[in-house]
Formats: sequence, C-alpha cells, structure tokens
Amino acid sequence: MAPNSKLNAKRKAQRESSNTSTSTTNKPRASEQPASDTATTTAQLPLPLQQLVLNIFRNSFAERLSSDYAPLLQEIKGYLYKRDFASAFGTPGYLEVYAARWSASRALGYLDLFWELRRVLGVGGHGESGESRFKVVCLGGGAGAEVVALGGLQKRLLMGSGGEEDEDSDEKKVQKMEITAIDIADWSVVVDSLTRHLTTTPTLSKYASAAAKAANVPFANPDDIAITFTQHDVLQAPSTSSTQTATTPTTPLDSTLAAANLVTLLFTLNELYTTSLASTQALLLHLTELLQPGALLLVVDSPGSYSSVTLNGAAKKYPMHWLLDHTLLSQASRHAHERGREAVPRWEKVSEQESRWFRLDERLQYPIDLENMRMQVHLYRRL
Repeated sequence: MAPNSKLNAKRKAQRESSNTSTSTTNKPRASEQPASDTATTTAQLPLPLQQLVLNIFRNSFAERLSSDYAPLLQEIKGYLYKRDFASAFGTPGYLEVYAARWSASRALGYLDLFWELRRVLGVGGHGESGESRFKVVCLGGGAGAEVVALGGLQKRLLMGSGGEEDEDSDEKKVQKMEITAIDIADWSVVVDSLTRHLTTTPTLSKYASAAAKAANVPFANPDDIAITFTQHDVLQAPSTSSTQTATTPTTPLDSTLAAANLVTLLFTLNELYTTSLASTQALLLHLTELLQPGALLLVVDSPGSYSSVTLNGAAKKYPMHWLLDHTLLSQASRHAHERGREAVPRWEKVSEQESRWFRLDERLQYPIDLENMRMQVHLYRRL
C-alpha cells in the first residue's frame, strides 16, 4: 500500500499565498511531524537530484499523466483495498498509474536509504567485494522504484559534496550495476519505460538555450547500468532433483540470485507472508542456500507489520521483523535442528531501524500529489 502522510493545511496555505508562479504542476504533500521515537531524514540528497528522479517518472508516464488518470487510480485503490492484486496489476494502464503515483516517492525514499547505507552495501569503491559489477536482485521490484533509486545512487556517487557532478570527487569509483527486477505481474512495460528514460538523453524544447542543450545528458550512463525484468512468482517452490543439492542453482533465476551482491525485498515481504507464511519461510531459506558469503539482504516494509502464525490450531500474530529474524538468525543456522550439535549462524544483522521517515521537500514539482513515507529497515549479511 502507499506510504502514509497527511497534508499540512497551514503550510500549504502559506505556500500558495506567496507563490506567484503560473505553473500548475503539483507539489508533494507536506506531512505532520513524526513522533519523537522515529528516525527522520530530509536533507541527505541534493534537491536537483531529487527533482531529476521525479522527472524520470514524469517523462516515462507523460501520456498517462496528461490524461484523466483519476478513475484508474480509484479503481486501483479499490482492488488494493480488497487485496485483489491480480486485478490491480492486471493491465498496462493500471501498472503505469500505480508506478507514477506510488513508485516516484518511494524511489526517493529508497535512494535516500541506499545513500545512507552505501559503504555497508559496498558501492562507490567502498567495501570489500572487489567486484567489477554490483549485482542487485529486486524481489517484488516490478513497479520500478528500486530500479530508479539505484540509478540515482550511481548519479549521487558521481557528485561532489556540493551536489554537482565532480570529476575529481574521491567517491567517483562507481561500480557498474546489473539490476534484475522480479515480480509476479508483468511489469515489463513499466521497467522498459523507466530504463529508457534513465539511459537516454531527455527531449528538450526546441526553444532550449545552447547551454541547456550542452548540459543535456542521460541520467545514467547506459554502459554503467544494465536493467532486466523477469516475471516470476517468487513463492513458487524450487524444483530439486535427487542429484542436486539445495545450493545448486536449478533455474536461470537461481543463478542470478547466486551471483547477487544485494537482494532487496522492499514493501514486499509482509505481502508474501500474508499470501503464504510457509512459502515465504521456504523462500528465505532458499535464499540462504543460494547467496554467497558477503551477499546482503535488505528488507523494507511498513512499520508495525504483523503476520499470523497458527500453532496447535491457535492463530497468533507476530511482528514481521520477529518472523524474519527467527528465520534468518535461528532457523537458517547450520545444524540448527540437529540435537547435540552447535548451531552455526549463516546470517548476521548489520543494520536495523524500527521506524524511519522520509519527508519530501515541498519545493519538488510533480503532476500528482506525493506522500512522505515511513518504513522499517532490516539489513542482513550472509556469513
């Protein structure tokens, strides 16, 4: 579902009364102040970079946004409320409106998080992987927010401390990225459009100045980022023959996961738990077998997410993060179920935030009202 926020009417009125521009482009919604026990972030990313990220979505879905998209948006919300995801994500029109409405702000929130975690992730020349390419698999990433955020991370790493691209920046050691987005619905129309606008020169007005034309470059260098989409149900049980071990990749997708430096489950895991707790646990254990030591698993979801577990006929709700920790830090341990043998951990928890806010800058321009987002964050490293 969409991240939560509320319009701050007083600040909006002040802003509108002082605004002399004739532009009809909407500004993102302001939010109420977060509670004191939450982490808040607003200023890590240069404002021009944030606007460029939003421009990717605006340009990718310009035709859809220039039409009357409100009826489609209401239909999508209705399907999401009923948890009818097959209908909500069943047509290209729905997918484009969803991505334009929710993925744009999420991309900024994810980019802000990636930037904060960049050294732990090992991108930009920091870290110990030594890989020439940073390989990312985004489970449930068909809506494109992760893809654009990772492209934005590359661009941010090329910038100096002042937010301008700096050829002499000491953080210019940017690894090339291979990004695979995987989803149960066919999001190829969305991923293809976002990829095209990420890696090609934006179209300028014929009245653009010579300086604007000279500065007009792709958001991301197509030689530095490769993006693919795969339609697949990640809860589909992997098939293993009698001659194969659990660590043997049996499908092209398994091979992709086995080579990944980072796997993400962003606003996806709790939906998987809701669909099937047992299948989701099996997926996490399968990832444990496939991923190489040093690989990272990043989980982001709504704070306070709970899933029901039935034991001895009685259902009980557990926090999502508890189920996740229990699976990775306990069940996944080697020898965990062998009596008399000491369990050997196969995951360590690197970072955790129970509640993190990303608040949109009110100066940003976008055709749809966007919302601030609140999330819980869990980062694990395979041992």
